[in-house]
Amino acid sequence: MNEQELIQEKAILVGCQLPHISDEHFDNSLAELASLTKTADGTVLTTVTQKRNRADAATYIGKGKVEELKALCEELSADLLIFNDELSPSQLKSLATAIEVKIIDRTQLILDIFAKRAKTREGKLQIELAQLQYALPRLSGQGINLSRQGGGIGARGPGETKLETDRRHIRNRIHEINTQLTVVTRHRSRYRDRRKKNGVLQLALVGYTNAGKSTWFNRLTSSDSYEEDLLFATLDPMTRKMVLPSGYSVLLSDTVGFIQDLPTTLIAAFRSTLEEVKEADVILHVIDSSNEDYTGHEKTVIRLLEELKADDIPILT
Repeated sequence: MNEQELIQEKAILVGCQLPHISDEHFDNSLAELASLTKTADGTVLTTVTQKRNRADAATYIGKGKVEELKALCEELSADLLIFNDELSPSQLKSLATAIEVKIIDRTQLILDIFAKRAKTREGKLQIELAQLQYALPRLSGQGINLSRQGGGIGARGPGETKLETDRRHIRNRIHEINTQLTVVTRHRSRYRDRRKKNGVLQLALVGYTNAGKSTWFNRLTSSDSYEEDLLFATLDPMTRKMVLPSGYSVLLSDTVGFIQDLPTTLIAAFRSTLEEVKEADVILHVIDSSNEDYTGHEKTVIRLLEELKADDIPILT
């Protein structure tokens, strides 16, 4: 256990509450950020929040808060700052100049967890694509930040060496991955066409991350999909046969969990994985009613299904 504690990076969470965000939503969002940090093997030292009419264009939080954070990092010997929002390239650059600690945002944290979880070739390619697309506009401001980065949270996946190379290399790699993913997507759609031809009924399990989809999936299909009380435990979709009491066989797919403020780069990268949901005949929506914010989770899933244009499929909750 001590060894595990040594490995964990010490993080300070930073949140900025804008007028359109309710107190409840803000608190739930920060609690979720703490869970994400834990999933990424980080320890939360403390949380710093601020109320503002709008985010500061230069540093996201006010100048006074930046000074406060700088002092707090020294006092608590923090390894990194995690912001509960997506920072713009210029904000990241200004903050990195002002505070000499590794700084990442919510998007980077989620991408990091995905990089840690991806097992299949397709999953790894999708993550690398999302990370490179995220890194490309942020390269100029990341020089100092990356040179201080010795691995750890926010540096998994393609890692610093690839990010420090020039933009052309990254653009070429993005093109390469897209080409490889096209092949994988074609392969996957051929499988789906074959299943459709055979007239097999397809069910997709969807829900918020850590709602218990994989646990359900394992019980229903006597399978061994990875299940753990962590966010994004399942990343690579799995499809198994399930026999109903009537003797009728159907195919059930376990999918990646949804989350509020899911980075757009991720939705784009996981398009082919989420196709499983679009092709289903019935969607089983799993909700963890023991979670305080389960109504918010339900709304997030419904909204993302609308974005995927899968809201016309019958849903069983």
